[in-house]
Amino acid sequence: QSAPAAPVRLTPVAAAPGEVLLGLGPVAGASLNQSPAGDTTEAAANLFAMLRALDRPGIAGIAVAPIPDAGLGLAINDRLRRAAAPRPAG
Repeated sequence: QSAPAAPVRLTPVAAAPGEVLLGLGPVAGASLNQSPAGDTTEAAANLFAMLRALDRPGIAGIAVAPIPDAGLGLAINDRLRRAAAPRPAG
């Protein structure tokens, strides 16, 4: 899976102006929610499809609500860190 073209910001308190918010669990104002129940298995299954759905022209970036750093959350956070890493222009 390729990273979104839009910048990805991890563990925000809230979406910044122009950003969309990808939530997990009860997150107010989320544009999409990987798992309203906070289930990391469901979140892992939805992650890339939801990042692609939110990655659209005109947004300043994708803010991703915190994912628990345990169990499957470790793998999700690894993928998110890779997506958020700076990429060379080109």
